[in-house]
Amino acid sequence: MDRLNEDSYTNNLIGTLLAIFGNVLVSISLNIQKYGHVIIVGAKDPHVFFRTKTWWFGFFLTSLGETANFVSYAFAPVSLIAPLNAVSILTSFILSFIFMPEKYRPKDFAKRYGLSFLGAVLAIGGAYLFVAFGPNWHEKLTAEIVVRHLVGWPVLLYLVLEIISFCLLLYFYKQREAHYLVVIMLLVSLLGSVTVITVKAVSHMLILTLEGSMQLDYPIFSIMFVCMVSTVIFQARFLSQACKLYDTCLIASVNYILSTVFAVLAGAVFYLEFSNEDVLHVCMFLLGTAACFLGVFLVTKTKKRSKTFEPYVTMNMSNGVPTIHSTSPAVPPDFSGTFSYGALVNNDLATSAHQPVSGKQPTSSVGTTGVHNEKED
Repeated sequence: MDRLNEDSYTNNLIGTLLAIFGNVLVSISLNIQKYGHVIIVGAKDPHVFFRTKTWWFGFFLTSLGETANFVSYAFAPVSLIAPLNAVSILTSFILSFIFMPEKYRPKDFAKRYGLSFLGAVLAIGGAYLFVAFGPNWHEKLTAEIVVRHLVGWPVLLYLVLEIISFCLLLYFYKQREAHYLVVIMLLVSLLGSVTVITVKAVSHMLILTLEGSMQLDYPIFSIMFVCMVSTVIFQARFLSQACKLYDTCLIASVNYILSTVFAVLAGAVFYLEFSNEDVLHVCMFLLGTAACFLGVFLVTKTKKRSKTFEPYVTMNMSNGVPTIHSTSPAVPPDFSGTFSYGALVNNDLATSAHQPVSGKQPTSSVGTTGVHNEKED
């Protein structure tokens, strides 16, 4: 029995380290890819980033990180791996300060980012609690065991309720145009709960196959694999729609909280991960998860300081094209912390120092600081 417990804790540790490693890599890779986008802003070819080494290096790190996350589900319970997605948000938060160009006085820095650092501390402390007191239930998920879990009445009831909820939310989203953030994130979270169930089953069966026990020829493997891929694709589509409507920091916070709640619930119902845990461990796990939720909320709620843009319009006499100029000095790409694409701010829509504008403009230029008169040739 002691030997079994020791092996279980070892598997939990391996899964936790793989998840942390994978989430850190994913966050770094997204920042690298975003940097590749920033340095080619203004290029005529919108797909030129596909030919840059920076973007492909970031893509390689993303693939490596997601592979580590995928394998982690084969070692640790879903309820332990899912909350560790906070590591990706914390990594972006740390990177935003590494590349932050602004210099603050200690008082101003504490006033602006004090809550964010408090959130980071809460998230780290919460992660320690739910890892230390998380479920320690392991079983070899062969194809037969996966089917046995799937046909149990608690799982069938859970899936029926989830399908009904998803259909109702989809009806309001499509037919009633209820494009509220909570509605979209609930759709993503419901799909995500199915994703974590299928990911754990597929990863376990792949590991058992590599160990010599063939599992790939069972129909349940194909069903789980198709469900895994399809739910991931639909999650990406809903998240893409949400990013067009709402601030990405808010999306990151709400998506993490809701997705974690449904993932933990799915692991508890489908794989019975808390069946052998006592009340103390469950309460400490919930406390750690709640602290992590609060920490992520505080980290992502920091507002970005807007850049002042003071334009004036002049006529380029060489080709007669009106051009927007800025009276302020050139602003480098902002690294002040956003979660739209890693830690770097999306400056794809930023106005360049010399950008043509359509329409006729007078030869005189009017700025926010005064009137600039030009002599006509």
